[in-house]
Amino acid sequence: MSGQSGKYALILGASSGFGAATAIRLAQDGFTIFGVHLDRKATMPMVEEVINKIKQHGVEAHYFNTNAADEEKRREVVQKIKEILPDGATITVMLHSLAFGTLKPFIADDPAQATTPKNMSMTMDVMAHSLVYWTQELYWAGLLGHGSRIFAMTSSGSKVVFPYYGAVSAAKAALENHVKQLGLELGHLGVTVNAIMAGVTDTPALRKIPGNEKMIEMAKKRNPVGRLTTPEDVANVISLLARPEAQWINGGVIPVDGGELVMDKAGE
Repeated sequence: MSGQSGKYALILGASSGFGAATAIRLAQDGFTIFGVHLDRKATMPMVEEVINKIKQHGVEAHYFNTNAADEEKRREVVQKIKEILPDGATITVMLHSLAFGTLKPFIADDPAQATTPKNMSMTMDVMAHSLVYWTQELYWAGLLGHGSRIFAMTSSGSKVVFPYYGAVSAAKAALENHVKQLGLELGHLGVTVNAIMAGVTDTPALRKIPGNEKMIEMAKKRNPVGRLTTPEDVANVISLLARPEAQWINGGVIPVDGGELVMDKAGE
């Protein structure tokens, strides 16, 4: 494989936001990128732009436009990755950055506007449980080994509540506990699992949250740097944590926010 350095990254949610930025940053570090995304025809030009930026760093990009939460599709993607990789190679970095969930209140006067069991199950499955399922699939395929890094994107919503964020908040809390459990069960293999808690970041996912304008305004006031976190900030930290020197960091929730969360009440 041309431009190959023996480093391979699997990015779930690779077409925008944290996933796209991390794919580009790891490509700069010499990683071959495997990206899973779900995009319609209208947004495919943006996906192609990300792929082109990856390839500009002299590495290969293999993107799969499919539902990452579908069991059969997940197995198909992992099998294709295994076929592409050289014998004995493993995934160096997996980033779970799937941001598809229900943004509805639990309680509403109109039952049709309230979170349903189906809404809750879908949000938990996509944004939390799928981390476990993808990790299992990679393990069973022999694609995890000493030095493999698994990262999952969480948020302060795992600790505090926001309007309309209940189902996602629950999923983020579950995700962080999945990270701890996976870190425990895979630690003896030299595989580390950590959650990245980014500060408020202006991504397509954030723009879907009702009241996001106020969240952006308050985050800028709280942050001692006076700006929002960017996807590139997160990508740079993942690049650092992918290095061999970070082997002893496991099962944690790592803040990447410029101090935003510790300044929670500042400026209010």
